[in-house]
Amino acid sequence: MRTIVLEEGQSFDASLLERDSAFDAEALKAATDIVETVRNEGDAALRAYSEQFDGVTLAELEVSAEEIEAALETVDEEFLRSIEYAADNIADFHQRQLQQSWFTTRDDGAITGQRYTPLERAGIYVPGGRAQYPSTVLMNAVPASVAGVDEIIMCTPPGKDGTVNPYTLAAASVAGVDRVFKVGGAQAIAAMAYGTETVPKVDKVTGPGNAFVAAAKKLVNGDVGIDMIAGPSEVCVVADETAVPEFIAIDLMAQAEHDPKATCYLVTTEEAMLDDIDAALQTLLEQSPRREITEASLDHGLVVVCKTLTQVFETVNVIAPEHLEISMSDPWELLGAVRNAGAIFLGSWTPEAIGDYVAGPNHTLPTGGTAAFSSPLSVDDFVKKSSVLSYSFDALEADADAVMTMAAREGLWAHGRSVDVRLKFMEYVAEQLAGEDDGHECGCDCGCDHDEE
Repeated sequence: MRTIVLEEGQSFDASLLERDSAFDAEALKAATDIVETVRNEGDAALRAYSEQFDGVTLAELEVSAEEIEAALETVDEEFLRSIEYAADNIADFHQRQLQQSWFTTRDDGAITGQRYTPLERAGIYVPGGRAQYPSTVLMNAVPASVAGVDEIIMCTPPGKDGTVNPYTLAAASVAGVDRVFKVGGAQAIAAMAYGTETVPKVDKVTGPGNAFVAAAKKLVNGDVGIDMIAGPSEVCVVADETAVPEFIAIDLMAQAEHDPKATCYLVTTEEAMLDDIDAALQTLLEQSPRREITEASLDHGLVVVCKTLTQVFETVNVIAPEHLEISMSDPWELLGAVRNAGAIFLGSWTPEAIGDYVAGPNHTLPTGGTAAFSSPLSVDDFVKKSSVLSYSFDALEADADAVMTMAAREGLWAHGRSVDVRLKFMEYVAEQLAGEDDGHECGCDCGCDHDEE
């Protein structure tokens, strides 16, 4: 890991991060071809890409009920209990995010409000490859289920034998996924975005993936909703003299073992403890079955040594990390200093892994500094919000002058007239009721004959 020592009063420069983008030009070019091919050729393209990228010929793209049942019988009881426990916690957390439709009424009868409606169909993507991610199934499907989505479908790459990992299928069953398809990569994103003969079109695609998946999500965004374009995973650990070096080391490794491109940051005021952390890293790396991946990630990690706590949290907010661990003596006192972070883990007994699996908050988080302006996956990602308006005549009359003035300044004649014609109509009605008009014209200049009506 590189080490940068900030001088007194020096600010951390974002250019020092050397972050990888969520996708690159080559990935975008390849994904463009894949998306267009799937859009035009449907299932035939999905089968061809399965042979090309996954090395498997698929007779059926959809996972059968029998395959799911077999998966549930294959996995061990301890795993089932664990994912059921995690699913309950995730559901409980996300249940608290639900919002109710609301309406407010002014004294003059104007009613405005907001209506929440779940999506009809959501598509979640679960990556395979270096590892299987049943936890990703839970973190995407459970919030969709809590939100009230009618149908949840899932795409995930098949193995060389044409099957889906049983742990992933078991998690799908527990999380309430309705249909599972053996489709991975950019082609899976295209299939869910546009639909094929087998894979139904969804309203929104969520879930992480590699650079090609990220590029495909960027391409289909607008034709279908997406959650975010996720880049390599990352953690930032903030430590003071009370932190345990072994805890810091293993938490950095827990993020690094995901992917060689995963990024680890350590921000501290305690330069003297770096040797102890490094020694712990070396000891733990010797025990790791994913040592090669972990070392590759740590090699481009970054340590920032600060003089003051103010510098520490200024640096954290520039990094805007996906995961932020605050391993300090009184982390709750420092929470207010954090402006940009996807998920915040407070105290030495709260490793990031607890959030990845069972705590309840979502582990699908903004990466690459996007925590500066975006949020974790939530129930809000699976609902639509519609504005609702209902005016009485009194309310329209009260707002008429302001509407007509603004419409006139914008040069939108019909906007203003749409209000004025209603006012003149009511003037005509009032005159008729008072017997003050000959009954042939309402005065609204619209060519209507209200007597005949």
